Formats: sequence, structure tokens, C-alpha cells
Amino acid sequence: MTTTDKSLEKNDSTGALVTSDGRTTIADTVVAKIAGIATREVSGVYELGGGAARAVGALRERIPGSSTNHSQGISVEVGERQAAIDIQLVAEYGVSIADLASGIRRNVIASIERMTGLDVTEVNIEVQDVHIESDENQDDADSDPRVQ
Repeated sequence: MTTTDKSLEKNDSTGALVTSDGRTTIADTVVAKIAGIATREVSGVYELGGGAARAVGALRERIPGSSTNHSQGISVEVGERQAAIDIQLVAEYGVSIADLASGIRRNVIASIERMTGLDVTEVNIEVQDVHIESDENQDDADSDPRVQ
């Protein structure tokens, strides 16, 4: 067994990315999209992104033929062998934020490591708001002004 084979054997997760035959690079956008999809799969996530990102996303979805931006609210740093992910989101009211964050981390790490072979060093989660169902109904209904 050569020294190259031994080093690859020690680190199976990056063995597929950096070998003696060549190197595979994965774009930041790919990792961000995987992280976004994995985050949305977790029950209790209402929306991804901060206020401005959500507003732009809502406008974008109204354009015929447009698609959902799966990486909205996700920023990543990707190296040769590692990735770090930052997630901004709105949580559903009533959900334990600590449990939600833990579930998101598990799902994002598992998805990225399985699909890319990158080692996820950290997943930082910023909960920017809590969605309350009645907020949405109040915004949609044109109520009488409170002051005459």
C-alpha cells in the first residue's frame, strides 16, 4: 500500500474529492442549494432568509417561469475538504428553537457530507423571526382604520 493510499484510507470522506488521479471542486452555490433544501425539509422552518431576501424571493416567485431560490438565506464557505454554513430563517410559532436548530444541523450536515464528501465544520443558525399564522391573515385583510 502506498502512502497516498494510506492517507486516503484514513479520510474516506475526502478521498473521492482529492485523489492521485485529480481533484474535484464543488461550487459554493451547490453546497448552498443542498443546505437550503435540507433546511426546508425540517418541520418548523417557515421560511429562509432575512426580511429583504424574503421580499425579493416573494417577488421572484410571482414571475411566470421563475423557480424557487433554494439557497435563499444560506451563505457558505467551501474549501477543498471542508464547508461552513450560515443559515437565516423564520421559525414557526410554538416550535422549540433549540430542537429546531439541532434538527437543522443534523439534516444539513448529513446531506452535505453524503452528497459532496465535504466535512462540515459548522452550521450557524440565525432565527430572525417567528411566524404566527394570525400575522399573515392580518396583512391580507384590509381592516378599517383604527383612527378616524
